[in-house]
Amino acid sequence: MSDLQARSDVAFPRLSDAQIGTLAQFATRRRFREGESLFEAGGNSNAFFIVTSGSVEIIDRSGSEPRTVTVHQPGEFTGDIDILSRRRPLVTAVARGDTDVLEITPSDIRRVISERPAIGEVILRAFIARREALIDSGFQGVRVIGPGRSREAYQLLEFLSRNQVPVTWIDTDEDPGVGELLRHFGLGEHDLPAVACAGRPLMRNPSVEDLAEAVGLKPPLGIDVYDLVIIGAGPAGLAAAVYGSSEGLRTLVLERAAPGGQAGASMKIENYLGFPTGITGAQLTSRATLQAQKFDTRFSVPSPVTALERHDAHFVVRLADGESASARCVLIATGADYRRLDVPGSTRFDGVGLYYEATPTELGACGQAQVVLVGAGNSAGQAAVFLAEHLAHVLLLVRGGDLRKSMSSYLTDRIEEVKNIEVLYHTEIRRMDGGERLENVDIENTETGETRTVATPAVFTFIGAVPRTDWLPPEIETDAKGFIRTGRAVARSPHWSAERPPFLLETSQPGVFAAGDARLGSVKRVASAVGEGSMAVTFVHEYLAEPWRAGRS
Repeated sequence: MSDLQARSDVAFPRLSDAQIGTLAQFATRRRFREGESLFEAGGNSNAFFIVTSGSVEIIDRSGSEPRTVTVHQPGEFTGDIDILSRRRPLVTAVARGDTDVLEITPSDIRRVISERPAIGEVILRAFIARREALIDSGFQGVRVIGPGRSREAYQLLEFLSRNQVPVTWIDTDEDPGVGELLRHFGLGEHDLPAVACAGRPLMRNPSVEDLAEAVGLKPPLGIDVYDLVIIGAGPAGLAAAVYGSSEGLRTLVLERAAPGGQAGASMKIENYLGFPTGITGAQLTSRATLQAQKFDTRFSVPSPVTALERHDAHFVVRLADGESASARCVLIATGADYRRLDVPGSTRFDGVGLYYEATPTELGACGQAQVVLVGAGNSAGQAAVFLAEHLAHVLLLVRGGDLRKSMSSYLTDRIEEVKNIEVLYHTEIRRMDGGERLENVDIENTETGETRTVATPAVFTFIGAVPRTDWLPPEIETDAKGFIRTGRAVARSPHWSAERPPFLLETSQPGVFAAGDARLGSVKRVASAVGEGSMAVTFVHEYLAEPWRAGRS
C-alpha cells in the first residue's frame, strides 16, 4: 500500500504543542535540506525525529523499486519499535524541502516513555501500529535467497522470523525466473543461501552470527558490570527482564537463538490469564520483549553461554564468541529443548522435512499434503490444531493410549472435533526416507506390530524436555536429568557457601538463581514460568541488599 493510505490516528498521531514542548526538553534542533537523509535503512543511526516544519518521506527500499511508505508532516514523528530494540532501521528517511526537526536519541526516548507515561503511550502505540502496518503493506524486509531444499536457508529464515525481523524467502527452486534472479544479484549456486538487507552489502552464505550483526540483533554488551544478567529469554527470562529493569536494575538478557523459548513458537496459547481468545507465542514474546526494552533492558542474540564463573563479588558469563559479561547476580532461565527424534534417517532431514516447531515459516514446505506430528503434550496439541487449519490432513502419533493424561482437556476436546486430525495411539515412527527432502516415514503400532509407510513432506515433533544446562559449572547442582536444584534442595549442598539459607529460587551458588523449565520442580506452563521469573527479581533485590555478606561468606 503506497503511502500507507490507511493512516490511522494511532499509527500516525499529530502531537500537540504542549507535547512537543515537553519533548523539546530532551531534543536537539536540526535542519535538513531537500533530499538529505535523516537516517538510512541498515545504517547505524536510528534517532527519533519530530517534524516542526517541512516534511520527511519514509522510503522502503527492500523491494526491486523504492516506494513511499508515508510522509510525515509538522507535528508528526519518525520511528518504530527498532528505536527501542537498538536494531538498525528498516527504512530510509529523507527531507522534502528545507525541514526543521527535533532530534531525540534512543536512550532519551526510552526515558520519555518510562517517565512521561501519557506521551510515552502515544509513542509506544504508534511504534507497534507502524510495524504492523508496514508488514501488512507488503514490506519485504530482509530477503533470504536460496533453494527450498536448503537446510541453511531454512535456518536463516527461522532465525529472522523468530526474532521478529520482517523477512521474505525467495525460493530458487520454485521461482521460474531463478536464472534472471541470480544474475540480478550477481549470484551463482555456490553463493546460496544469500541474504539481501537494505543498505547493506549482499551477504553470501552468511552465518547466523553474521546475519544477527547485520540487522542489529547483537549490539555491543556495553556496561562494565550489570546488576542482573539473565541467561535465556523464554517467558521466565522475559518476565525477570521486565521486573528487573523496571525496578532500576541494569539488566542484560543473553539468548542463544530467539526470545520466547518453546512458548514463542506456539500458534495459540489459550490458558494464559487475561487472554480469553488466546494469544500466539510470537505476540506474547514480542510484547514482552518490547516491554523490557521500554525499561532499557539490553538483549543480545544469538549469545549462547558456555561458562559461568565467580570472580570475587562478581560473576563472569562467557559466550561462545569469546565475549563475556560481568554481573552482580545471574538468573538461569535457559528452558528446555524438545528431545531429538531418534529414528533412522532423521538427522539428515533437520530443516528439510523434520521440524521442532509449527509456525507459518514451516507451512511453505508442506503444500496441501498430509503431515505427521509426534507428541501428546499441550505444545503438540496446539501445533495439531494450527496445522489442521492450513493443511489437508494431520496424523497425530501418540506413544501411549490416552491423550488426556498429558494434554489439557480443552485441547483434547478440540482435537476430537477437528475432522482432518487423525490420532493414532500406541504409534511411533520407525524410519524416515527421501531424497534432498523428506518424502515418507514408516510408522508402527507398538501393540499390534502393524507397520505402514506414510507419504509426507514434513514431520513435526514435540516429545519430552531436555534442560539446556549442560554448560553449567559443578558449583551449580542439578539432578540426574540436568534440572537445576534450588531453595531447600541445596541448603545442605557442599557448594553452598553463605551463612544464610538459600532463597526459594536460588541455586547452590549464592547469587545465581534459576526459573522456568530448567528448574527442578517447575510447572511446565507459561504462567508459572512468568511467575517464577518475576519472583526471582525479588530475591535478586534481597541478595543485592547484602552483597558483602553473600559474596564473602
